[in-house]
Amino acid sequence: MNDHVARRWKRFVVAGAMAALVAGMGSTLPSAYAGGMIKADDDKWISVGMGIRSSFNSQEGAAGGHYSNDFNINNARIYIDGQIHKYVKFTFNTDCFNCNVGAGGTQFGGNSNIGLLDAIGKFEISETVNLWVGRTLVPSERGELNGPYYHATFDGFRTPFNPADFSGNFPSGPNGSGNTAGQGGLYGRDNGAVFFGKIHPFGTHLMYVASVFTGTRGGPNPTGSLLYAGRLQWNLLNDESNPGYYTSGTYYGTAGDIVAISGNVIHQKDGAGDIRTGNVSDFTGATVDLLVEKLMPNNMGVFTFNAEFKRYWANYGTGAFAAAGGCAFCIFNGDSWTVYGLYLIPHEVGIGRFQPYVRFVSIDPRYSALRQEFEYGVNYIISGHNARISAYGRYGDIETKGLNSYGLNTAGNKVDSFHVALQLQY
Repeated sequence: MNDHVARRWKRFVVAGAMAALVAGMGSTLPSAYAGGMIKADDDKWISVGMGIRSSFNSQEGAAGGHYSNDFNINNARIYIDGQIHKYVKFTFNTDCFNCNVGAGGTQFGGNSNIGLLDAIGKFEISETVNLWVGRTLVPSERGELNGPYYHATFDGFRTPFNPADFSGNFPSGPNGSGNTAGQGGLYGRDNGAVFFGKIHPFGTHLMYVASVFTGTRGGPNPTGSLLYAGRLQWNLLNDESNPGYYTSGTYYGTAGDIVAISGNVIHQKDGAGDIRTGNVSDFTGATVDLLVEKLMPNNMGVFTFNAEFKRYWANYGTGAFAAAGGCAFCIFNGDSWTVYGLYLIPHEVGIGRFQPYVRFVSIDPRYSALRQEFEYGVNYIISGHNARISAYGRYGDIETKGLNSYGLNTAGNKVDSFHVALQLQY
């Protein structure tokens, strides 16, 4: 037991040393940011940017002992935004899909492809009335609307995915069977329309979002019923400034004191299960999330707290798993929650500030085994969400049982893993 604990801490110290080395090297390097805007006039412009996220990951084997080691490209995005009229804008973003598939193997680049992530036509009339149409994020919990680049931690997606997170481009469906006939969207995106706006009752800030999307197709839903999603976000103190209805997991103190509580509902008739066995269910997901960010007095740093609770209803029954090749779309049915706290140390070290944090996740599916995970780490904040290095460790059974694998008789041991990650964007 002592050897196991010593090995765990040794690896985390090594990961921290790697992050510190990169941070120290960064203090001698010139800025590498690139990007810009081309303006025709005040109402016509186009801008181009980029974002990359990469990581080194070491995970203990399911039986203990041997650790896997690999380097991943988690995301590689190109951002294009523009405006063609005072009230009409557009967004066109790409990403490298499946860049991390086959990492460490012989399939380098074989499964990777640059593809369409967002294609949004934006009619932004006023603060209270806006309409986005095209391929965009389905309104859901804060963790999803942060996207990978605006989470408080490097890997923010540790609770069950929504239908719009699954696609045939991925190697497995929500039941881990490899069957994605019931796929919805990709990276939280889907094709649809989002109506949103913001009002300010009694000095607070209330955002509403209502939307309709294509949702799950095939699998349990051959009739083409649509997916509906809505969200309310109430900021009791300072407001948050983000594009559209998007969110962030932290502002590193730049937005002042924040207390924001939000609720979200997603629903689709015949949105889960497998029609081949007759085990089809409506899908309904409800989420409550909370962000608290406090600037400590006397310039003593910034404390950030995030919490999220999910309850999903998809009562397709155990018979859905009897289909040949596995259930077409047995998405998560049960409840999950996560909480994490971060403290941004006020004093700079080199070119950035350190932000230690802890996080806990619990996932309790109805038809599968409970899984939990504890995470501890430190972020090195160089330029907010635009330049950040992270070193963190995990202990739990989410990886061995599966983050989105909720089949019957799922089993797995608790294992350690260690990670060092880099995020850059402009």
